[in-house]
Amino acid sequence: MLSLRLINKTFIVERGEVHAVCDVSLDIEEGEFFTLLGPSGCGKSTTLRCIAGLETPTSGEISLGGGLVYSSARGSVVPVYQRDIGMVFQSYAIWPHMNVFENVAYPLKYGSSNRMKKEEIRQRVSDSLSLVHLEGMENRSATLLSGGQQQRVALARALVRNPKLLLLDEPLSNLDAKLREEMRTELCELVHRLGITAVYVTHDQLEALVMSDRIAVMHEGRLVQIANSHDIYNRPVNAFVAGFIGATNFLDGRFKRDSNKGTCGVTETPIGTLFCSAGAEFNDGQVVKIALRPETIQVEDSKDKVPSSPGKTMNVFEGDIEILDFHGDSLVIRVRVGEELIQVKTDPDQQLHVGQHVYLVVSQDHCQAVPF
Repeated sequence: MLSLRLINKTFIVERGEVHAVCDVSLDIEEGEFFTLLGPSGCGKSTTLRCIAGLETPTSGEISLGGGLVYSSARGSVVPVYQRDIGMVFQSYAIWPHMNVFENVAYPLKYGSSNRMKKEEIRQRVSDSLSLVHLEGMENRSATLLSGGQQQRVALARALVRNPKLLLLDEPLSNLDAKLREEMRTELCELVHRLGITAVYVTHDQLEALVMSDRIAVMHEGRLVQIANSHDIYNRPVNAFVAGFIGATNFLDGRFKRDSNKGTCGVTETPIGTLFCSAGAEFNDGQVVKIALRPETIQVEDSKDKVPSSPGKTMNVFEGDIEILDFHGDSLVIRVRVGEELIQVKTDPDQQLHVGQHVYLVVSQDHCQAVPF
């Protein structure tokens, strides 16, 4: 449905050149909710703007719905208004001098569509507002809308032309936490119900994990990993992805493969020898990072309570609790193990206190060796 081939975007600035997007290639299927995820300055919004036509790539090729919309080799650039897209901006871009109806109707009146009759425009606007639960608000002034209502108006405007592709540039970032959660669910349900293809940009890892069919993690202008939410979280390709997606404990180590257990091995770390899982690309003696998710670590107050798991090698290490934070639905503790401070997320009802000596247990499957 959407295809990018070796997209590059370089900006010329006073100090020289900034390579915002570097050799980005990806294919997005029809009806897919695809997220570009990464920290500020990673190139995700620039990539989205290149898809929209708001930025012209330095080189590469972009196809939408089987048609070429940009090609540096052919010198071809299809203008924004001729690309069958709808877009929701981070700032919403709601015109304050227009009411809700006028904002949503704008693409129908001034876009590239065939000229519509007033009644058809009214019906399309009404249908679009119904999709976002703003029925009856057509005459409301834009200046009287809440943040959540403005976000809905922007979404209705993006959908009113029934575009092939919906582009969303951090549309929930200006909302408060509770409203953001509500709109996240509502937006995801709407996109899938309509069967529309969506490309979503965010730096919020939870948003990406919850909403996406697939996620592309970007770093310094490049694609680092493309996968579904489960694999992005549980099978990161390197330390950057592991550290950016959720909380992670990192330990430096040197990997030694266990030839009898496929991709399993042992790693010497500052807290001792750990049994770990790894990709087939590691060599014996290779320096790696060991990634431990806080929620995969079990904490016990007695060595007698340390469990055993048949068929799985369990790592056990001990230390003293230095920090204890109550998060409502969880208890987050930091345990001093040698020179390392290990973060653990556990049951809020577990009776623990600062200074307590505890035993930490993590299975080999949850102890992952990743490259730097």
